[in-house]
Amino acid sequence: MLPSKRSAGSDGAQSKRPKLGDNGASNGTRNGVPPAIDEDLHSRQLAVYGRETMRRLFASDVLVSGLNGLGAEIAKNLALAGVRSVTVHDVKDVDMWDLSANFFLSDQDIGNNRALACVSKLQELNNAVLVSALTQELTKEHLSKFQAVVFTDISLDKAYEFDDYCHSHHPPIAFIKAQVSGLFGSVFCDFGPEFTVLDVDGEDPHTGIIASISNDSPAMVSCVDDERLEFQDGDLVVFSEVQGMEELNDGKPRKVKNARPFSFTIEEDTGSYGVYSKGGIVTQVKEPKVLRFKSLRDAMKDPGDFLLSDFSKFERSPEKIDDKLLRHFASGSRAVLNPMAAMFGGIVGQEVVKACSGKFHPLYQFFYFDSVESLPTYQLDPQDLKPSNSRYDAQISVFGSKLQKKLQDANIFIVGSGALGCEFLKNLALMGVSCSSKSKLTITDDDVIEKSNLSRQFLFRDWNIGQAKSTVAAAAARAINPSLQIGALQNRACPDTESVFHDTFWDGLDVVINALDNVNARMYMDMRCLYFQKPLLESGTLGAKCNTQMVIPHLTENYGASRDPPEKQAPMCTVHSFPHNIDHCLTWARSEFEGLLEKTPNEVNSFLSNPTQYSAAMRKAGDAQARELLERVSECLGKERCITFEDCITWARLRFEDYFSNRVKQLTFTFPEDASTSTGTPFWSAPKRFPRPLQFSATDSSHIHLIMSASILRAESFGIAIPDWAKNTSKLADAVNKVAVPEFEPKKGVNIVTDEKATNLSSASVDDVAVIDDLLSKLEECAKNLPPGFQMKPIQFEKDDDTNFHMDLISGFANMRARNYSIPEVDKLKAKFIAGRIIPAIATSTAMATGLVCLELYKVIAGEHPIEDYRNTFANLALPLFSMAEPVPAKVMKHQDLSWTVWDRWSIKGDLTVAELLQWFSDKGLSAYSMSCGTSLLYNSMFPRHKERLQKKVVDVAREVAKVEVPEYRRHIDIVVACEDNDGNDIDIPLVSVHFR
Repeated sequence: MLPSKRSAGSDGAQSKRPKLGDNGASNGTRNGVPPAIDEDLHSRQLAVYGRETMRRLFASDVLVSGLNGLGAEIAKNLALAGVRSVTVHDVKDVDMWDLSANFFLSDQDIGNNRALACVSKLQELNNAVLVSALTQELTKEHLSKFQAVVFTDISLDKAYEFDDYCHSHHPPIAFIKAQVSGLFGSVFCDFGPEFTVLDVDGEDPHTGIIASISNDSPAMVSCVDDERLEFQDGDLVVFSEVQGMEELNDGKPRKVKNARPFSFTIEEDTGSYGVYSKGGIVTQVKEPKVLRFKSLRDAMKDPGDFLLSDFSKFERSPEKIDDKLLRHFASGSRAVLNPMAAMFGGIVGQEVVKACSGKFHPLYQFFYFDSVESLPTYQLDPQDLKPSNSRYDAQISVFGSKLQKKLQDANIFIVGSGALGCEFLKNLALMGVSCSSKSKLTITDDDVIEKSNLSRQFLFRDWNIGQAKSTVAAAAARAINPSLQIGALQNRACPDTESVFHDTFWDGLDVVINALDNVNARMYMDMRCLYFQKPLLESGTLGAKCNTQMVIPHLTENYGASRDPPEKQAPMCTVHSFPHNIDHCLTWARSEFEGLLEKTPNEVNSFLSNPTQYSAAMRKAGDAQARELLERVSECLGKERCITFEDCITWARLRFEDYFSNRVKQLTFTFPEDASTSTGTPFWSAPKRFPRPLQFSATDSSHIHLIMSASILRAESFGIAIPDWAKNTSKLADAVNKVAVPEFEPKKGVNIVTDEKATNLSSASVDDVAVIDDLLSKLEECAKNLPPGFQMKPIQFEKDDDTNFHMDLISGFANMRARNYSIPEVDKLKAKFIAGRIIPAIATSTAMATGLVCLELYKVIAGEHPIEDYRNTFANLALPLFSMAEPVPAKVMKHQDLSWTVWDRWSIKGDLTVAELLQWFSDKGLSAYSMSCGTSLLYNSMFPRHKERLQKKVVDVAREVAKVEVPEYRRHIDIVVACEDNDGNDIDIPLVSVHFR
């Protein structure tokens, strides 16, 4: 049963605080019972915080005082995070200025209490959170009922009084004072005299696979070069599985010194220890950290270091007041701007999570930030700053009505309406972007809303599940600001939709904002923005981390100019035969799931749909891959075809025996434990782990649950009814025990791939063609025994449904394999993160990223800003770390008196011939020797027959040779031209557009 809402004006707090740890952080229980975690809803957040932190949050009560825009953002982030209760406090009434940053409010709320006006909409974000309002003046007694209190609109004297009380309370109450005034903001945190940080950075402990350990003082530990070590001097590590030098397996933490990419030393004399022989894992030990906070009163006298963010402002004097800065602060001090509120709402929301859970390092203790460079470059007229009794008055008081009109008239394209997209839509609606009759905001997303989206994509509600994201998000944004001129599309932005997002569409845009979740889509949008010379505002998040990048035409480098190195992929032979971590096991398990339940049924259906065509294609291929596909189809319709559920149980039991016993027996028969390589070194040396076969037992719950999930999914793929007893483990065990399992005999001469560079585990055979013919003949016989119209049901992996048995099977497969190789097993949730490739996500980092981007949007829309005014940001709210820097300028290329960057495109007017185009280049001191359009070569000076094309129009050659069909909306064709200078040096010139209409 959901908690009921409290009446307006009540104290809004629980009558009793939950049991507390040393920090005042709750131990995560309700009446002694850990609260249940809805993993479907919170999966992305669980990937960041883990279960224990989530339980602590679920038992925490938080007060947010001051429901201006900043208070609304903080309360929103806390409701999404899932604290037990959020009490919003305010004694002020809504006025017009509040509409500039508080997205819960509308015109109808003006004159009503700010806290009361927000309660119902805040409650909608998460029905598991108790939301209540407090409208009377706060007393210290009110504060005693909370683990954390946040103030966004409080006098300094009152802040002193409340913080003194919180600081001295037993246990201490976390006190946070945050303020946004125009383009200035600050945070102060006091978590008490002694606060324990349980996990400083939230990263998984680093590990290394040991290759050798010296008998020395200090002892040198070398690790395999499979992956670089992430240890740092001073880290504590423990050893396990070391053979020979077993003395190190005592569980005692040892300090790392002289850390190198693949080695380190420990201050220990191992001279008398046994001689290292093989094996061993070294694992980082993460230690709690105790912080001692000063009270606000004491910290104001001796503030210590402020957490820096924008290093370009490092030269500001800490003693002398900057008069210009002071004037900017004073003139806009009443305004709470949405981008600032979003940014600080993310930061403060994360600090509350830290206070309630001990997860991540708190802000210690002051943080200050300003974005005065977001102001227009032109002189602001005092008349232009006067309020006009509109919802944008707060913004006008800082930027002026001239920029406000530009914002309202802007044409914006947002790509993606997930977590980032929802935040951007909210921000832009509050800022008044695209809110005039001559403007348009277009948002596109081809995805639909799922339950797991609701924990951070805050414009969606549970009744929206299954609906189009862009449509629902657009309607929600229009509800925030009815003047928003928004159109929602369900098209993916990609080459296939360029007839939708055509030249005319792009020509009309002012700014493109990416709200994407993958690099390929970002690269495509970057390419289109380069082509049409449009600003691209880019951002992304990963757990508590976020980054923003400004891509500004003719000023900055483009997004694709620098790329992260590709993620290292484990070799196929490692995944298939020599795993040494759980990631390898899960990669293998997901591959097997897709092969058994999706790819093979698809192949079966392809064969059954058109046997003649399918057989012809297999014979034409005639290779090892075709043979392997046919073997799978043949087995599926032959000896492994299931007709009853009991058949599915038999299949699952034999599959278990094959995967986790027989294959291991064959592997260790081919490569015994004492096997050596051709160089004489032990074959089973690190990182390889020697495996042991499993003995199936119907009394082992992990075994029987694996059989259950495999049987049910196999039945589903064959369209077999699943009996009620299928989920009864005792009845299932009885059925499994009846399955006859043949004895395994290892084979000699079996080829097991050990080459880490191999890309295919199938070995070609001279008789592939003959085997394929034989398999096709068997398939034709199998098909005769099938019922009319028989088709299989391919099962596509879906990670976010905990009732479909998909993750049960994958985690079961992976853990049995881990058991083979003595690798630590994982629970289903951890398996889901890895196998489902879930990107960790929380609302706080998303809010911060979009706030930072919208501060840049002011600059883009105003125009005329130099590159040094723009900021790219990397932030990690866990540490916390904020690093802001000017974007990298676009690289300038030169030839004679010409200069250009990646942003330039040479546009040539006129319906030119090839010869005329060559002359155009010659006039610029360039010899054009080759021209191409798309993948087709239009002209090359080396080919004599191309001379006949010289007098033809360029567009006609493109139509004739490249088969270019120029649509009606396009007035030009793009030509890639290869040029050299007079000395024969190649010159990389811009794309050339020949305008023929």
